[in-house]
Amino acid sequence: MKVLHQSQFFTSYQCDKQRCFFIEFPHKTIQLGFCQFLAFRQQVKEIDLDSHFNGQNPHGLEMLMLCNRQHFFVFNTLECIDLKEFITGSFAMLELNSLLTTSV
Repeated sequence: MKVLHQSQFFTSYQCDKQRCFFIEFPHKTIQLGFCQFLAFRQQVKEIDLDSHFNGQNPHGLEMLMLCNRQHFFVFNTLECIDLKEFITGSFAMLELNSLLTTSV
């Protein structure tokens, strides 16, 4: 397994042998297939950070369910900001790895 991207709260790994991804959260590590990883990215993109700061989300919490409701996570505002940057960075590194592999 190789580290794909790491942020303050999260780390993603790519496992070529099992053809999957692992995401390490502060208290749990989950395994995702590529389609599940894409679905997770879409859920993260839909998080509205503006609502955390303009009073529409006074508690500053976001809840996400992953992998057909196998995993349930609650993120605070700081974790949501980090999660958005983490997902962007993970997919950027995935694309970069793909480009490096095809050019060799």
